[in-house]
Amino acid sequence: MNKSGSTEPVLNATFVRPASFYLNGFSNIPYTKYYYVFLCFIYITTVVGNGFLMSVIYLVKTLHTPKYMIVFSLALTDLCGSTALIPKVLDTFLFDRRYIVYEACLSYMFFVWFFAFVQSWTLVTMSYDRFIAICLPLRYHNIVTKTAIATILLVVWVFSLSLLTAAVGLLDRLSFCGSLVIQSFFCDHGPVYYLACNDTSLNTTIARLIIIVIMIIPPVLIALTYVGIAIVLSRIASGVERLKALKTCTSHLILVAIFFLPLLGTNLAAVTSYIHPNARIINSTMTHTIPALLNPIIYSLKTEEIIFLPGTKLLINASPK
Repeated sequence: MNKSGSTEPVLNATFVRPASFYLNGFSNIPYTKYYYVFLCFIYITTVVGNGFLMSVIYLVKTLHTPKYMIVFSLALTDLCGSTALIPKVLDTFLFDRRYIVYEACLSYMFFVWFFAFVQSWTLVTMSYDRFIAICLPLRYHNIVTKTAIATILLVVWVFSLSLLTAAVGLLDRLSFCGSLVIQSFFCDHGPVYYLACNDTSLNTTIARLIIIVIMIIPPVLIALTYVGIAIVLSRIASGVERLKALKTCTSHLILVAIFFLPLLGTNLAAVTSYIHPNARIINSTMTHTIPALLNPIIYSLKTEEIIFLPGTKLLINASPK
């Protein structure tokens, strides 16, 4: 709002900056509040699961390894990403507070996509760890050190911060003189800049760059690491050894699939053709929430170092991989 407390757009010689946007959410679908209650349960489970996993990794010294530095980073990213998105979604639609201040909208967008970016490249870092462990096992401890992993993760966080800052900052040069209704459940990048009434070519370019850097390059790099792994495994004579090596990769591959496939499908459809806003909302919410929910279960808690047995306490092996 402006100084007078009204919701009129702020005007100057070059652009029209709105005081607030309106988040439309689902359209013509009854009982949508039950869907948001479902997201609430997902969020609670995500916080408990990832919080517990981070606590275990922090407290158990045998898990202070490069591999679990990556797992800890993924759990932290999942926790922060879900916290950046779901509570605000619940506040917006369960309590019908659909107007969001312009500056808050940009911040909202930044944090949701920042943590999605970090999660994407953390999965790449995990594939690098598996590639070295299987293809260069004798050199693993010399290559995959705590310093090396810390450096990689720091680069991922800094690069993510830089790219998303540029993408969100470029929105500030746009003029919003028409509709202020965002056809999404949060301040998504595409639905926001589509509302602008001046030149958005630069925003389109950086949106495509983000799609390439977050959604295309990472799965390509992951695929290349698994090609290398497959070549090495094909040379192993023992079927038991092949199976054991593959088991160390299945959890990671499941994570990659549940994260990248919906993300790629939704955003490529939005860029190249048309996707109904309701379909985009469902796909986007699942993409931003389900991986964070499943990551501790599928990847981290199914490893040999952390094992759950029904009706028993947590068992932690003395010798990590």
